[in-house]
Amino acid sequence: MTTFDTTIVRKPRNPLSALLGAWRDWRDARATREMLRHLTARELDDIGLTRADVEAMTWRR
Repeated sequence: MTTFDTTIVRKPRNPLSALLGAWRDWRDARATREMLRHLTARELDDIGLTRADVEAMTWRR
């Protein structure tokens, strides 16, 4: 059986790059939460989520 090493090795980043990366991650998560908030209960059910799941994501930041 063949196995693959899927470990991602990241180079150390300078503080500015780390800050920009964190900001991008936050912005992407915020956009996702906003999109999910605007879906109907039926649309959320189609993707396996509930309104409570979306609210939990909102407060988990």
